[in-house]
Amino acid sequence: MLAKQDKIDIYHEMAMIRKFEERASEMYEQGKIRGFLHLYIGQEAVASGFMWPLRPDDYVIGAYREHGQALGRCATPRRVMAELFGKSTGVSSGKGGSMHLFDVDRRFLGGTAIVGGGLPLATGIAFSINYKGGDQICLCFFGDGAVNEGAFHEALNIASLWNLPILFVCENNLYGMGTAVERASAVPNLYRRAQCYSMDVETVDGMDVLAVHELADRLIKQVRNEKRPAFVEAVTYRFRGHSVADPGTYRSKEEIEDWRRRDPIVQFGNTLLREGTLTPEDIEKIQDDVAREIDEAVQFAEDSPFPKPEALYQDVYA
Repeated sequence: MLAKQDKIDIYHEMAMIRKFEERASEMYEQGKIRGFLHLYIGQEAVASGFMWPLRPDDYVIGAYREHGQALGRCATPRRVMAELFGKSTGVSSGKGGSMHLFDVDRRFLGGTAIVGGGLPLATGIAFSINYKGGDQICLCFFGDGAVNEGAFHEALNIASLWNLPILFVCENNLYGMGTAVERASAVPNLYRRAQCYSMDVETVDGMDVLAVHELADRLIKQVRNEKRPAFVEAVTYRFRGHSVADPGTYRSKEEIEDWRRRDPIVQFGNTLLREGTLTPEDIEKIQDDVAREIDEAVQFAEDSPFPKPEALYQDVYA
């Protein structure tokens, strides 16, 4: 069971992720963030629910829609925003950008721009845990589009064969870019795609942070104790397009509005109000605090320097 303060902190975290993404979109439109930008708006319950039960020494691999995961695991909004701006104070020193956030101290080992590219990396991390005799786990996030990649099947097969401590989390937001999952997968219930690899598989409502947390807490303990992989399909929804350049015209307004009525932050806030954990005034204060926090992050990014030219030759391996 989550303590009262834990629930408040999770609500704050989810609200912070949402505000961060909204401001990141604004900064992109102003030309201050360049390249690709994949927003996490609508999926906050998945990141917060799965990150909360982890230990500090556990490992996390993200995908390219990773801002919420990075913010939930470790990184301050200031350093993530600075990374999006390409500044030297960013989590990857301004060299990674939106899809390559990285914090080795918190064992958030980044996202990847390659669909499904994090799956073999996470499997290798889990192998290293066993090789060194550790009791950590690796949490691996990826989207529904990755289940059709060869790396998905290779990673799950090896993880099961070698008894690796890895929790695979498929964030099924129902669309791989502009293609609906039922048009891309002959088996739309994606958890069934993992069943043939002889591991425990489950599905969860990815819009309900309490349901996500309960499942995550149980499976993380199971993976840690049994040193066996497990798979979760978290059914969620992104409220924006695939990226900020995507108008999302392949989805109907009615569909989007139906899912917006299940907004994970609004749902969780209403739950906390009903049980007396928060008051309307508390909700308003948290939202105000979050807005100030993200304003400070934007200002920090604005004021930070770009990497020096000689940084081009640092952290390069051959």
